[in-house]
Amino acid sequence: MPRASFGLILANRAVVLGAIQARDLIELSQQAEASGAFDTLWVGDSLLAKPRLESVTLLSALASVTERVRLAVGCMATFVHRHPVLLAQQWASLDVLSSGRAWLAVCLGGPDSANAAQAAEHAVMGIASGERVERLEEGIVILRALFAGRGASHAGRFYRFEDVTLQPRPVQAPCPIWIASNPTGLTWKGGASASSAAVERGFRRVARYADGWMTNKLSPGEFAEQFGRIRAMAREEGRDPAALGSALYHNINITEDRAAGLAEAKAFLDAYYSAQFTPQFVEQWTIAGPPAACVAQLRAYEAAGLGHMALRLASWQQRAQLERFLAEVAPALGGP
Repeated sequence: MPRASFGLILANRAVVLGAIQARDLIELSQQAEASGAFDTLWVGDSLLAKPRLESVTLLSALASVTERVRLAVGCMATFVHRHPVLLAQQWASLDVLSSGRAWLAVCLGGPDSANAAQAAEHAVMGIASGERVERLEEGIVILRALFAGRGASHAGRFYRFEDVTLQPRPVQAPCPIWIASNPTGLTWKGGASASSAAVERGFRRVARYADGWMTNKLSPGEFAEQFGRIRAMAREEGRDPAALGSALYHNINITEDRAAGLAEAKAFLDAYYSAQFTPQFVEQWTIAGPPAACVAQLRAYEAAGLGHMALRLASWQQRAQLERFLAEVAPALGGP
């Protein structure tokens, strides 16, 4: 089985929180690429709910200071707010600027009921919370049509246009579009699962529309079981299940004292998400402990068939944690 690849999640919200400077993100990106341990740089996305440096703008800046790593947003929670024709041009431009390194993972974002800031984000953009699923699905269809060729037309519930030709065209053909979701562990419900019907619809959405699935807060066994269900659905949809990619959006804190590492991760994540996560929720979402323990936990996901692991350094000591990962974890995983 091929070993999983690794991506570094950049804390672009930390700039708004005043914990790091924008220049730090540039330097961390260059260090990550130079190490050879990471093949992707990930950034988050939000407007008002969890404000941060805007994702496409930041990735465009990173395109100018990197050469090899893929440039990814995971997940684009504002996908349902963005007009898909304008986003298609922006994303195609990023793919051109980066010579074909753009990787888009879209998601629904939170509902109005998540918190007042999330409700305000939908309201200011004029988007009803209940429309998010249909807007996401329609948006993916539009992007694929615009990326595919000339003279695209579309007649849907939210958008209508005829004979539109996108310029520039993306370098990648097809330009990858993934869906990020975990319906069995909703962040805004403290890890509670959606209904079985909603879970089924969420998995079916990935199988029908996406090039891959990004998820979070799953154990290796849970990931294997759920991704197996999605791949079976892909086969039912007439698609090749082996072509469907997989990724996990996860946290890591490398420390000799695992309990202290989890406590630091909780403090970081609570501030980052303006939340009060339970210790159990944070533990489910975080690899923590001495380097050897971290390696064992990462290998367990690899053994479960995970294709890509996106890692956020769950600490305000971003540079120190990155250096520990490169020196003490990556070599044991087959990295430099």
